[in-house]
Amino acid sequence: MDVSVSPGDAVRRQLCVRPGTVVALELRPRLDDKRWTGVLSSVPALVPASDWRVDPDGTAHATLRCAGTRGGTARVTAAAKAPDVAGAPRTAFTLDVRVVPYAREG
Repeated sequence: MDVSVSPGDAVRRQLCVRPGTVVALELRPRLDDKRWTGVLSSVPALVPASDWRVDPDGTAHATLRCAGTRGGTARVTAAAKAPDVAGAPRTAFTLDVRVVPYAREG
């Protein structure tokens, strides 16, 4: 599954997936002077973020691999910061991921 975020899009999205889903997150270049700096998951055991990279054009990519057997929710945040300003990066996009397991009885 692919999730792409472009300038002007909502700063928060919700996503409901099945266990084992791999989400490719693409963060398009920002229009302000800030650059994408990283992605963090609130529950790395459920939705770990990996394969972080930023292309020369400013597009950032991350892979979110949802747990294979369990359900739950996790908040994935993407931070951005101006390169010449001191201080910590701030959250610029939030993806609320809900992992819903398949029914056991049918």
